[in-house]
Order: sequence, then C-alpha cells, then structure tokens
Amino acid sequence: QARSALGPALDKATGTLLYNTAARLKDPKHLGFLVGYIARRQILTDLQLSAALEYVRSHPLEPLDVADFEQACGVGVCITPEQIEEAVEAVISKHRAELLAERYHFNMGLLMGEARNQLRWADGKTIKNEVDLQVLHLLGPKTEADLEKKPKVAKARLALAEKQKVAVVENGDMGTETQSLLDQLRGEALKFHKPGENYKTEGYVVTPNTMALLKQHLAITGGQVRTRFPPEPNGILHIGHAKAINFNFGYAKANGGVCFLRYDDTNPEKEEEKYFTAIREMVEWLGYQPYAVTHASDYFDQLYAWALELIRRGQAYVCHQKVEEIKGHNPPPSPWRDRPVEESLLLFEDMRKGKFGEGEATLRMKLVMEDGKMDPVAYRVKFTPHHRTGDKWCIYPTYDYTHCLCDSIEHITHSLCTKEFQARRSSYFWLCNALDVYCPVQWEYGRLNLLYTVVSKRKIIRLVETGAVRDWDDPRLFTLTALRRRGFPPEAINNFCARVGVTVAQATMEPHLLEACAREVLNEQAPRAMAVLEPLKVTITNFPAPKALEVLVPNFPADESRGFHKVPFHQTIYIEETDFREEADKGYKRLAPGQPVGLRHTGYVITVQNVIKDVSGRVIELEVTCTKSDVAEKPKAFIHWVSVPLACEVRLYERLFLHKNPEDPSEVPGGFLSDLNPDSLRVVHNALVDSSVHSARPFDKFQFERLGYFSMDPDSAEGKMVFNRTVTLKEDPGKA
Repeated sequence: QARSALGPALDKATGTLLYNTAARLKDPKHLGFLVGYIARRQILTDLQLSAALEYVRSHPLEPLDVADFEQACGVGVCITPEQIEEAVEAVISKHRAELLAERYHFNMGLLMGEARNQLRWADGKTIKNEVDLQVLHLLGPKTEADLEKKPKVAKARLALAEKQKVAVVENGDMGTETQSLLDQLRGEALKFHKPGENYKTEGYVVTPNTMALLKQHLAITGGQVRTRFPPEPNGILHIGHAKAINFNFGYAKANGGVCFLRYDDTNPEKEEEKYFTAIREMVEWLGYQPYAVTHASDYFDQLYAWALELIRRGQAYVCHQKVEEIKGHNPPPSPWRDRPVEESLLLFEDMRKGKFGEGEATLRMKLVMEDGKMDPVAYRVKFTPHHRTGDKWCIYPTYDYTHCLCDSIEHITHSLCTKEFQARRSSYFWLCNALDVYCPVQWEYGRLNLLYTVVSKRKIIRLVETGAVRDWDDPRLFTLTALRRRGFPPEAINNFCARVGVTVAQATMEPHLLEACAREVLNEQAPRAMAVLEPLKVTITNFPAPKALEVLVPNFPADESRGFHKVPFHQTIYIEETDFREEADKGYKRLAPGQPVGLRHTGYVITVQNVIKDVSGRVIELEVTCTKSDVAEKPKAFIHWVSVPLACEVRLYERLFLHKNPEDPSEVPGGFLSDLNPDSLRVVHNALVDSSVHSARPFDKFQFERLGYFSMDPDSAEGKMVFNRTVTLKEDPGKA
C-alpha cells in the first residue's frame, strides 16, 4: 500500500513506522487507514504514530471522525526551528540559577521534558540538539570538575530502602520487605482497563451496541471498580483460594471499588449449607467484607429468559447427544444443531416441565471455544431440589452459561479468574454479545499451588473417608479452615499471597515459605507462656518461701511495655526430660550433676543434689537446691519450667505427605494415599502448661518458650486444654 503511493524504494523512517504499525495495532481493520497517513507523510514520527494507535484503540466504532483523529495525532502541525529555539530558551531561563550552580551535573532530561511539553509534536532529536547548543552557550565547554562523577548520597539511598519496606496487606498491618499486595494491585500496576474502557482490552469484541451499553454501565456504577469472588459451595476453601480472595477483594479495595461474594450454586447435587457458611466465614477471617452476598440462583429467572432469547436468535438448540458422546475435544457434531427455532423452544419448555429424564436433553450454545470444544452446554436436566429454590427448577444452568451473565447483571468491571479459564474467554464475550447485554472483561492470573499437599475436593474427601485426616479442618491440610485451626493468623496468609505476587504464571510454593510468614506475624502477636511436653518432676529442697512465689513474665520480652503476666513458682516444678542428662557430653549446656542451669524469669539457678529413678532405671524426679542468680556463678544455659501447672494435650504436626508432589505418578506410582507420612501427627497426652493460659479460648495463640508457636484447639474442654503446634520457632533446615 505504501509503495503504491511512494514507489518501490521506501526510506528507513517510513519502513520503521510501517513495521511498528503492523506490530502494535491490535485490530487490523484500521491498518489501511493508518498506512495511508504514513504513505502520505502525514504521520512522520513515532510520537504521532503512538497517538494514532491510542486514538483508534479508544474509538472502536466506525466511522472514525477524521478531523478529530488528525487533531489528536498532530497531522499537519508544523513546528519551526524558531519555535523550538524559543521554547528551549524559556526553559533554560527558568532553570538558569540551578544550571549555573550545578553546571553539567544538572539533570538535562528535565529541560528536554519541559520543552517537549510545550511543543508536543516537535522532533525529539531536534529539541535535544537545541538544548545541548544553548547549554554549551551558557556554561561553556565541560571542565575536569564537570567530568567527575556526582557522589552518591548514602542517606537518599537509605531513605528509599526504608520507603520500600511497606506494610503487606492493609488487613494485616504486618511489615516485611515485600511490596504491599495493595500496591501491586493499585492503579496502573496491572495495566488493567479503566471502568467503561473495556474496549481497550486486547481481544474484547466490540459490537454496534457496545458503546451504548458501556454508557449505561457507567451510569449505574459511577465508574467504580467492581469485582467478584465466585466460589462453588461444594467444598471448603484452600490456600489457592486465599490468593483469589486477596486478588479479587484486594484489587477492588486498592482502587476504591467493591467486591461481591457470589456463590456459584448451579449444581444442587453437591451443595451443602455448611459450605456456604464456611466460605463466608473464611472471607471475613482474611479481613474482607463483601459489598454484597449474592447467588447465581438469585438470577435463575433472568437466566432462563435469556436462554429463550438465545434460542430465538438462532444461537442455541436442544440436543439429545449423551454426555459420553460430547466428551473430549473432538466429539461428533450434533445432528440437532440446525433444528428449527420453534422446535427448540418447545423442547426447552418440555425440559423445564420435567418431560425429559436426566441426560436425555441439553441446551447447547452455537460456538467453538479456544480449546476446540464445540457448542458448550448451557442447561441440563437435574431432578434435585435446590437448597434455595426448592423444586421450582429441574433444569440448571452450567458455569459456561451462568458466569458471564451473572457478571453482566452485577455490572462487574474486572472478572478475575485463574489461568485455566483463559480457554473460556471467547465464550464469555460471545454470550454477552449474542444477547446484547453489557460485557465485562475477563482477566486471568496464575493459580497458587503448594507442595507436599493435595487441595482437590475429591482427594480431600478420600483422605477423610479413609481416616487419614479427621475432616476438612484437620490441621495437616491446607484448607483455610485447617490453617486457622492449626493457628496460622490470617495476616500471615495474606502476606504469603503478597510475597507470591500477582503473577500470570502458575506459582508452586514450598510450605516453609508460608510458615516463615506465620513466624513473622506470631512473633509480634503471640504472647509468651511456658509449657513442658515431657515433664520431669524437680523438687527444690531449699525453696526460699513457705508457699508459692509469684514470678512476673513479660508477654513480649523484646517489648516489656506490652505488659506482664504472673505465674506461680513453687517448691515443685517440672522441666523437659530432655533438659536433664546424667552425664554432660561435650557441648551440652543444660542441667546435669555438677552443671547448674538458670530457671527463666525466676532469678534462681538450680543445682542437682539427688537423682531418683524407678525400678527400670528411668529418671522420675530430681532433687535440687536453688541459689539466687546474682550470687551464683553464671550458668551455661537457662531453661523453661512450669509450676502448679495445667494439664493439656499437645498435637505436633509434620507434613502429611512424604513427597513434594503426591499426585504425580512419576514421584508416587502408588497414588497419593500411598504417600502418607506415618509421623504427620504426634499427640502428647500429658503435657503441662503454666496457669497464665487458663482463660484461653479456641484459636488463641501463644509462643511456648523454646518450643514453638501454639494455638488452642476447639476440642479443648473444661480441665483439659488442647494445643496445636502451628510452627516451630525456627525453620527446620531439612525442610527448606
């Protein structure tokens, strides 16, 4: 096209413009239009071309307003050398004092930028040459001092580093080096479209009604960002859903919008009330409040009316192929695809009235999806009462039909979903446009997976049925209810999602990274207490008081302003069996005959006087004497202890599976159930804990000194507390 206007030999500048046009133009229908301007030498610079590409992207409907286009792209605008000279003179005059002071260390880019702002369509190289010339005239040639590198300012670098250490997730108020999830989601960070500018998204289909529908949409939403989190209420949310929750609710929050919690309740066979309750509970536990709680079933009447309209428009038909026949990527085409509209309307009505059995008829849409799947099912027959609509319906819509239309009804601006739904993007756009309703934009992101676990509903059910775990909230699982029960704070999960980041690629993470996030939060949130897992009785024969003393223990030793709690210190105490040895090996620093230790927080050092054993030779009691630590020789170690303690059960958890990918046949040929770790749970039945935790309630968290972080389990009862170990104090190097 260009050669027909300019001849066979094109100059390099024109060739570059043509190449950039073809490479950057998303919609080829405007290619000839833009090439014409380049061939006529009306678009001469890359700056003009960028403006032209933005204009056609922002004006999807034909015909384009040529006069408005030419004004937006600087067509016919001629910038003279005199104008450039005057603009540069004005800028240099403005910054004259700083230029004379800093000379060639001054940021010349600032001069360029200000001159360009005044003369938008001027050639950049010409402006730079003029700036260089006038600066040389003002300052003269560079001296040796001008050639020296400007010293770096250490303070500025330090301030920048501090600025980058922002809080991760507003819900959590927890600081780490990671950029805040809200910062990752805010404004232009994701290059998402602005509300109402859906048509600027690559692949978005524009119809003659698109702009009018977007205008109505903006009138309803006021330009507000709207997202939704749409779980199926047939299972418990897991760690992967935490990313989805953070992404959907977080994107709305970061951009001043709202997020709906919408239950995709279109399959009554698998839905239970407990799942509805648990899903909302987990969303709120992570710190988010839905703008509204809705259900796909709220819109069943409208969805049915639209299905009738789709048939009337010749875009859907009733089919009698069996499920087995249409499975896979190359099923045979339906022999009923071209049946008359009136016939499909009557048959669809018969489906609604229950005249067809399950599997005998479906409503299918006439389209081919990206993955080659042809004519996806829109409605199927199910004689199962719905938990909300009862027996009103015996036909239920599918995800492919329901999802985009519910998004349209709720005027969602950004339909955020995981990468596996990318193959459904074209059907999403097709269905909205086939019905001439507002069409949101679907954006995909990478899902979050964790090693050493399974999260599929089917596999978790198998684990429960076989007795490998107790239920969906067994603390060895990575469902959100299980993580809460184990003691993971919601802030730690949100921080973990922030560290994973908003990635398009699928992320598979090690559990120890989540555990590290938990330690950071619990170190700040969990008050200290003392507990003994394997108690060894110790009697202090010279105890300095006739009755128990009270010892003050800081709740947070690193910040004593956060208060203290009292624990009794009695003649009889209990220490860990492992904190005593009859013979002290080289390097062993704890209690042994002839080797005293300090008792934490008491101000006393104890020394072994007598070792009492049972008939089998096992040590069952120690008799010791105590000495004030300010007069005793400083001991090699200080150990924790309890006195007048409370009995408790402690559950110590390890990974549920032995291999990183228990579902991978190459790693685990026998299947995931053959990969269970026999040591994933150890129950300590006769542990002791100090009395400071006596008023604890389920899910309260503590750091048991020297042992780890623990959370009170809901199984706790009067007289028998139960604690779950969330994480150890330090990462096990073998797990990293």
